[in-house]
Amino acid sequence: MDKISLAGLAIGLFAIVGGQYLEGGHVGSLVQPTALLIVLGGTLGAVLLQSPIHVFRRGMKMVKWVWVPPVIEQKRLIEQILMWSQLSRREGLLALENQMPRVKDEFTKRGLQLLVDGADPERIRELLEVEIDTYEDELRQSAKIWESAGGYSPTIGILGAVMGLIHVMENLSDPTKLGAGIAVAFVATIYGVGLANLVYLPIAGKLKYYIGRMVATREMLVDGLVGIAVGDNPRIIEGRLKGYLH
Repeated sequence: MDKISLAGLAIGLFAIVGGQYLEGGHVGSLVQPTALLIVLGGTLGAVLLQSPIHVFRRGMKMVKWVWVPPVIEQKRLIEQILMWSQLSRREGLLALENQMPRVKDEFTKRGLQLLVDGADPERIRELLEVEIDTYEDELRQSAKIWESAGGYSPTIGILGAVMGLIHVMENLSDPTKLGAGIAVAFVATIYGVGLANLVYLPIAGKLKYYIGRMVATREMLVDGLVGIAVGDNPRIIEGRLKGYLH
């Protein structure tokens, strides 16, 4: 569980609600279902319009990474690559074929298979990097739905504010209806800007961070496999791979 994400969201909400309270305002005045419906519904509609359904679904599934980060075991992978390097130097590349049933990750298994098959080192790098580029593009397109939501949300909030003001203008002759219209107008803007800067954009930023680490881990694997293919000393491979750690 990523506790800092929970803490960040809680602190942000507390600052807004606390500021409203300290200014003498009523916290209940920030609760406007109509404004929330306009902002959430409008933002969702805009995101759905711009995104293919499979990209949208993957982006929604990825949001769990904000609180439960994906497992990225770079140090363990380095140890595994070094073991393969030492084994291949002792017994040859074909000895690595016995290691394949123990590998669960499909990308790693394909790389190891290319190594066992005796593929040219540059060919191994070329084939695997194409797959890495596709993998990264798919993940970044999915994470982009949250970034897009952060762009649409403030504008939808302004749209809600304008709608509220229109409602006010239509009821100038009835003072009892002015308060509700004005509340919707201003709270819609708060929801739009608040959700964008406290939820959508931070989620997009954290997803991009994890995507970067996942891509770097695959690049590290490729570097290690190519090092084994060209017959580099395990110590040289280890030193190069440790440069990916952060």
